[in-house]
Amino acid sequence: MEPAGHLDRDISGADRLDRDTRRGGNRQFNDQGTPLGRRRKRGAYDQAIGRSRGGRTTKIHALTDAVGRPRLLSITPGNLHDVMMAADLLSAAGSVTHLIADKAYDTNKLRHLLTSQDIEAVIPSIARRKPLIPYNAAAYRQRNLIERMFCRLKDFRRIATRYDKLARNFLAAIMLAATLTWWT
Repeated sequence: MEPAGHLDRDISGADRLDRDTRRGGNRQFNDQGTPLGRRRKRGAYDQAIGRSRGGRTTKIHALTDAVGRPRLLSITPGNLHDVMMAADLLSAAGSVTHLIADKAYDTNKLRHLLTSQDIEAVIPSIARRKPLIPYNAAAYRQRNLIERMFCRLKDFRRIATRYDKLARNFLAAIMLAATLTWWT
């Protein structure tokens, strides 16, 4: 016998097509299949896949040299803020004299870290910061090097669309693309 409640729902709506998949209306077995609703898949965060407004995304974080070649590359889920990886990248980078970054990196915590390591911060202030912190505008023009580096990486369709499910495979593809682009 079918559990109570299912039969009366099926009979009451027999004349119209049941498209309500949130309650499992058109499922043959209620206990099997993918989870319904907006719950995240298991292991997605471990594989650097996060939810953002555009869907499931991954962010590539990079530190480049003065010419625009990547020195350090890492990936995180797309819903993680950019500045969260800055300290890890700086600690792995070795000797750095200038950090040129966009407004997303304008936090007091990062600025204190940079001053403690004697690194000049070339970061424009966000609009809500009062008073605005001055920065070297001539040096900030060099930020286009990292933008061009990301454009070169994303010329590879595998990088731009992330075909790989595993984070290690995706990071390996990024490293391979960087090697092919700059050292061949």
